Formats: sequence, C-alpha cells, structure tokens
Amino acid sequence: MKEEILDPFLHYLAVEKGLARNTLEAYSRDILTYLNFLEQEHISSLSASSKLTVMAFIMELKKGGLSLRSITRALVALRGLYRYLSQEGYLDVNPLEDMELPRVSPALPHVLSVQEVDRLLAQPDARNPQGVRDGAMLELLYATGMRVSELVDFPLSGLNMDVGIVTARGKGDKERIVPIGEVAMEKVKLYLERGRKVILKGRESPYLFLNLRGAKLSRQGFWKILKKYALLAGITKRITPHILRHSFATHLLERGADLRFVQAMLGHVDISTTQIYTHVNQEYLKKLHRQFHPRA
Repeated sequence: MKEEILDPFLHYLAVEKGLARNTLEAYSRDILTYLNFLEQEHISSLSASSKLTVMAFIMELKKGGLSLRSITRALVALRGLYRYLSQEGYLDVNPLEDMELPRVSPALPHVLSVQEVDRLLAQPDARNPQGVRDGAMLELLYATGMRVSELVDFPLSGLNMDVGIVTARGKGDKERIVPIGEVAMEKVKLYLERGRKVILKGRESPYLFLNLRGAKLSRQGFWKILKKYALLAGITKRITPHILRHSFATHLLERGADLRFVQAMLGHVDISTTQIYTHVNQEYLKKLHRQFHPRA
C-alpha cells in the first residue's frame, strides 16, 4: 500500500507543485509514519480512515514529544495526500477537507553578529587549495544569501565575473540574479585560479565547489566545514547550514535595506516569509535598548 500511495503523490508534488527535495523528504517521512500508524490500528486502507483517525495520529505525535511545527507539517502533508487521492478518484470523501491547521508562530532564525561573521570568514587558510575553496564558499554565501542547497548545486556557468553577479536556482527551479560584491568576487577569483584547478587535477566538472576528490560537495560536507571554522572562530552559538543566509538578510535590514529588495535577493515568493527578519531586527534593537538605556 505504501509505495502505491506515496510514490505517485510525491511525483505529483515534485512535478505539478515544484516542491523542493527537502520538503518532499519531510512529507515522505510524515506520511510513512502515518501509514505505519494505520497498520498498528489495523486500518487496512486510507478509505477506511476518518478525521478521527488523523486526530488520534496527531495525539500520538504529541505524546511522542513532537513540536507543534513538526505536527503542523505532518498535517499539511496528510491534508495534501487526502486532497490528491480525492481528486484522482481513489477516495469518495476527503475527511480532511474542512480541517484547519494550528497557528504556529514563526521561529526566529539564529543569526551571527557582524563581528562573528568577520571572525568566521577570517578562518580559512588561503595558503592551500582547501582553505581557498572554503574562504570563497563562506564569502559567497554571506554575500548573496544563497541557500546551502543552491551553493552545493551551483554551476560554474552561473557565475558572471565581468558583471559581478550570480544566477541562483532556488525552490521550484526558479532563477534569480544576485550581485556578489567585490570581496566575494576576489575570493571566488582566487579559488578559480589557485583552488579549483588544483582540486580537479586536469579533470572537468560543471559544479563550482568541489570536495577534495573533485566531486560535487555535499550539504553534509559543507556543514562539517562550517562547524570547523565556527569552532576556530570561538563562536558558541548553534550553527546550522542556513545561518549565513539568515545573517545576510538580518544585516541588510539592520542597515536600512528595503524589505522588497531583501525579498528579491532571497528568492522569497511571499514577502511574509521575508518579514521574519524584521522581527529579528526588532529583537536586536530591544536588546540594545535594554543594554544601554538608563531606564530600560
């Protein structure tokens, strides 16, 4: 039952809805967990399930300590699955048609201060090819606000060094053009001359950033690199692969950048997604007020 239901639905989400790979993987895990729950409850098919079945599943997730955000994502996945099966004629009735999702307050992203970013970017050793590569990667991420998935998939053809821009391909395979700035340009030029050629050893690759074997760098590989340099920089905050993207957006807004400009740079379809960074900025201002105002 699992493959018959899950595979066509995920294909539909990928092709028709253009959902990102990470989202598809998360939905797949949520739905598999639900299908396993149905088996444990001796419910033979989705057509034999009901809204009460889904609510019982949600209660199990709560008992397991799952966060409200993760539970909401599971509900979104199940609501989409039931809608799809109903549209395709597999179900006569969609039991979740009128189910509302719980309201989830957006989690404020973790960001680095400008000083922490400076320390982080200063760590790679430009005297060897690996350090030259790492310096270019970190600098490019902070200069453009690219997602880490966009960085590791970034093609050499996406660079325009004459103009100083990159063409990033984001969620839903949408392209956006982002300026990279002089510092990042110099770091990338140095990597192309003294890092990438040495790593490739005469071979070819369509990707800009490579591991030391000359293959495309993985997200896990980048995460290890980031954590290593954060440790060297003395940064004790929780580090995630997205932290330079969050810091990029926050620092732009702190310096007066227009929200629509930041939205375009990040590749957000809905400006409400970008507005989370205004909350980060407000928290930063309140922290400064508490720190320096005599009556705070």
